[in-house]
Amino acid sequence: MAEEKKEPWLNYLAMTTVLFAVLATLSTFKGGNFSTRALLSQSQSSDQWAFYQAKSIKGYIKELQKDKYETELKYSEQKLSGDVQRHYTEQLASLTEKIQKYETEKADIMVEARRLELLRDDAQKHSKAFGMAVIFLQIAILLGSISALMKKKPIWYLSMSVGAAGIVYFINGFLLVLPV
Repeated sequence: MAEEKKEPWLNYLAMTTVLFAVLATLSTFKGGNFSTRALLSQSQSSDQWAFYQAKSIKGYIKELQKDKYETELKYSEQKLSGDVQRHYTEQLASLTEKIQKYETEKADIMVEARRLELLRDDAQKHSKAFGMAVIFLQIAILLGSISALMKKKPIWYLSMSVGAAGIVYFINGFLLVLPV
């Protein structure tokens, strides 16, 4: 039996298919890494917002206590002894200080929560770009396989153009120069 002669372009087809497969694998790993980073940042951001809410509640409780002392001091000033008035005044000063402390802490917590949200958003963009790269590279691999089976060079050219789009998305996954 005579062996069928292998066409030289099939070697290039095999190399491009391997290249697309390697890039698809790397895209999957990098996309997963960025997805994990997005989930972790979201979780940390949610924790910060819960901490912010706790500080808000504590501040509100202190404001209610301050209002109570102010009201009692205002309406009972003549009936209260000097020691009790001094105690109320000290409590009001302490409560005002705590309320201001909570407001400062809340501002710091808000900054951190928003920073984590920005990290999450950035990681999601990277992940999306790598996800698009995987899609295009997998289609390119599929078209390359069909081209090899049917020995149709035009399908290989189509595979390479789709693979080129996958490579663009792969590079964009790192650089984010194109909108995703």
